[in-house]
Amino acid sequence: MKTEDFSKNRKRKREYLDDSLTRSLMKSLNEYFQTKVEIPRVRHGSRQSLDTLINEEAYLLAQYLRNEKQTWIPRLVSI
Repeated sequence: MKTEDFSKNRKRKREYLDDSLTRSLMKSLNEYFQTKVEIPRVRHGSRQSLDTLINEEAYLLAQYLRNEKQTWIPRLVSI
């Protein structure tokens, strides 16, 4: 734990991870993003990994923002 300035008049504690905890956290996070979800892919397939779903949703949102699509309804998943 390390105390650092949060703003002009406030200090907060910040916790830094050592290398082994960082590797463990990153491994768990990568495994989570590889979890399969039952939401069909945009182009093909009936299942996809969570990271693919996130990328596809960003792509569909961008199409909506560029007025290439009339609507954008997020496909939600619960894990």
